[in-house]
Formats: sequence, C-alpha cells, structure tokens
Amino acid sequence: MGLRPNCGALHIPTAVLYGSLSFFISVLHNVFLLYYVDTFVSVYKIDKLSFWIGETIFLIWNSLNDPLFGWISDRVFLNTKQPSVDISTPEVVLKRLKALSQNGPLFALSFLAFWVAWAHPGLQFLICLCLYDSFLTMVDLNHNALLADLAVSAKERTSLNFHCSLFSAIGSLSVFASYTVWNKEDFFSFRIFCVLLAAISALGFTVSTWLLRQRFKGGTRASADQDSILRELYVDEPSASSEKRITLIEYLKQLSKHRNFLWFVSMNLVQVFHCHFNSNFFPLFLEHLLSDSISLSTGSFLLGISYIAPHLNNMYFLSLCQKYGVYIVVRWLFLLKLFLSVVMLLAGPDQIYLLCIFIASNRVFTEGTCKLLNLVITDLVDEDFVLNRRKQAASALLFGMVALVTKPGQTFAPLIGTWVLCVYTGYDIFQRDAMNNISTEPQLESSTVLTTTLRQGCFYLLVFVPITCALLQLFAWSHFNLRGKRLLAVKSYRQSLPLNTPSQYVKAI
Repeated sequence: MGLRPNCGALHIPTAVLYGSLSFFISVLHNVFLLYYVDTFVSVYKIDKLSFWIGETIFLIWNSLNDPLFGWISDRVFLNTKQPSVDISTPEVVLKRLKALSQNGPLFALSFLAFWVAWAHPGLQFLICLCLYDSFLTMVDLNHNALLADLAVSAKERTSLNFHCSLFSAIGSLSVFASYTVWNKEDFFSFRIFCVLLAAISALGFTVSTWLLRQRFKGGTRASADQDSILRELYVDEPSASSEKRITLIEYLKQLSKHRNFLWFVSMNLVQVFHCHFNSNFFPLFLEHLLSDSISLSTGSFLLGISYIAPHLNNMYFLSLCQKYGVYIVVRWLFLLKLFLSVVMLLAGPDQIYLLCIFIASNRVFTEGTCKLLNLVITDLVDEDFVLNRRKQAASALLFGMVALVTKPGQTFAPLIGTWVLCVYTGYDIFQRDAMNNISTEPQLESSTVLTTTLRQGCFYLLVFVPITCALLQLFAWSHFNLRGKRLLAVKSYRQSLPLNTPSQYVKAI
C-alpha cells in the first residue's frame, strides 16, 4: 500500500520525479568521489598529517551526522501508540520533500567549495568534507526515507528503485565528461565544468521537489480531516490515548535487540568499505597495472563504464529481485565476487585483458550490490515498525542508524588502502617523487625494482580485498533471516494495519 498522490500537478509519474532526484545527486557525487583526493594531494599539495587528521575528524562526523539528522527528523514517530489507518501520511512525505528542496541546492553549493583553493589545504580539506557530507546526508536520508514512505509493497518499491538506477546511470555520464576537462596543471576548465554541474543539480532539486510537493499537497487536508474523525471515534480507547515517548537511549536498546538489523549493518559495513575502496583506488590500479598496456581512451572508457554500468546492471538485478527475492540475488553477487577474485588471483597480473575485465566488473558488481541494499533497509523499516509497534515508520532514522555503523567504511577505505600499499611496497601517495628518492645504485635498476614491486602490491591489493570482503559478507548474510515467510508476514501486517492486533501476532513475527 503506497500513497495515492494528487494528480493535479502535471502528469509526470511519481516514480520518474522521485528517480530524477538520484540524477541530481549522482551527477555531482561521482565527480566528487573520483577527484577530491587527487585534487588535494596533487593540486593543493596537502601534507600527510593534515590529510590523516582531516580524514579522522571526518570519520567521526560522517558517522554521527546520519543518526543525528535522522533523530531530529523522525523522533516524533517513535511513540508507542497504535497506528491510525494511514501509514505514510501526506504530511510525512511533504516534510521529506521540504527538506530536499532546502538542502539540495546547498548540497550543490558545497560541492563547489572543493575546486577553488581558499584556505590552507588541511583546513579546507576538513571544512569541505564535513560541509559536503552534512548536506549530502540530509539529501540522502530524506530521499531514501521516501522509498519506504511512498510504498510498502516490494513491487512498488522496486519500481521506485528502478527509476533511481536509470537516472543515476544518466548522471554518471558526468564522469566521461569530467575526464576530458581534468587537468592538474590547468584547473580552469574543470572548475567551469563543476559550476555547470552544480547549477544543473540545484535547479533540478528545486523543480522536482516543487512538482512533488504540489502533487501531495492535495491529500493533506483530507488526511487531516480523517485523522480528526478517528481521534473522536477512539477517544475512549486506552491504547489510543495513552502514548509513551521513546528516548534515544530506549531506541538504541530496541535496535540492539533487532537481530536482523545487527547482521545487516555488519555486512553493509564491509560493503561500504569495498565500494569506496574501489572508487578511491580505481585510478591507481589503472595507472600501475594497465597504463603501459592500454591506450588513454581505453582507460577513459573503463573509468566511465565503471560508474555507469552498476546502475544499468541494477535494473536487471531488480528484475531478478522480483523473481527470486533480494536476499538470494545479493547472496549470488557475493559468491560471484569471490569467484572472480579467486580466478584473477590464479591468472596473475600479466593477463591484461582479463585484468581489464576484472577491474571493471569488480567495481560494477560491488556498486550494483550497494544499490540493492536500500530495498533491504526499507524491509528493516517495516520490521522495526511491526516489532516496536511504532505510531509511524521511522524510516529516515533507521537509514541514519544504518549509516552510523556503516559509514566509517567510507573513511577506512583510503586510510587502510594507502597504509597497506605503503607497508608492502614502500610507495607513499603523498610523495610523488618517491620513485626517484631511492638511494641505491644504480638508479635505473632501483626504479625498475620499485615499479615491479608496486605493480605486484597493487595487484594483491586488487584481488585480496574483494576475497576478504566476500567471505566476511557471506558469513554475516547467512544469519540474516528477514526473507521468505517472515518478510511476507511483516509486510502483510504493515499493509493491513489492524487497529487492535494481538501481541502474540507481533511476537510471532
């Protein structure tokens, strides 16, 4: 059961408008992921200490802002009062859309702060990361929460997610364009390009959220009248009049007993780490594993396809999810990641064509898995709603709590990756002249040995990270049981919304 929007605001399907918001996010975020580290290291010449301090502070803020913003947004929904007839009222959706209309343009503005040097590199790095992530968090939380608020059935949510993948794929084309204007020596063209992207994103957020708000405003008054009548009808009902306020500590205790939530965030922490590891080190793998064997245009193609293909693949994966269920598809993807990594390890770094396919497919399947996991979180929202008998589904808050545990993987990825590479090969990305600073004789032979060692180190990093991640994820995912009959029971309860459901039924779920 999803919301029935007012059809007066144009005739663009709700799924299309919802999906378009993904375009305005991805058109900026993919460029950010690809170039922000290289910009500060190669262009602004940030020192190692400032980089690590910035990433450490960012790790803390990046983890805390999701549950903080989610709590501010959804704390009113945690009251243990029997739900009324509507699950997702128009007021809840309008609240999400208002937040998107305000924070979307600010997100685009914060994106621009990276590409102009306006402070000491260490200070700018810290401020830009925290500011950008704050607005990205507000946008992501409310956008993802709408996926749970607009629909409950798997079919409707899959349709919404399908359009998100389609528009995200279109937004990823910005990566192709960015490659043509990226120049560390002359930053002007790239800056103009980023200004154009930010303008498109800010305008898009404003228009799309306005259209969606007009669409749902028509149902607000009718919903308010219905709620008023229901309050009069059930005014003498003890369960409807007595209402317990849930504190943050009590909410955390509830989550600590939510078994499927704990296993999911354990698996997703590894997934977030792997996704950002691929994003951060993709250019490095191209440079040291393939640059001598492929042309510049081939490298550009691999880079672009690695950002676009996950969204296109996701549309196929979603059709598989409708047939087999999300749990089975995600498990297949973990097994596939493990299989491909082992094959690549056995083949070795000299199989260039196989290496090209593996580098691209590793990122494609990993990112594709990430895109499917929002559907699992919406199922967890439903289960949390049922198990704790919420007045309203606290979707933004649950998305925030998932991020609290999993987002550290985003910061750990570059830190652990650079540390392992430095320990194994002696190569430090912060010392670009490291190749020439080896005091051995002769110089040319030393440089050759270091290049060979670095190539071998990059290869082992490329294959052992996905092998380790896949094994950990398969273990955690095998304990996740929100699937099959249990998932059907949860969705059946939330869709039917009986006013007086026996507690035994909820306990059985």
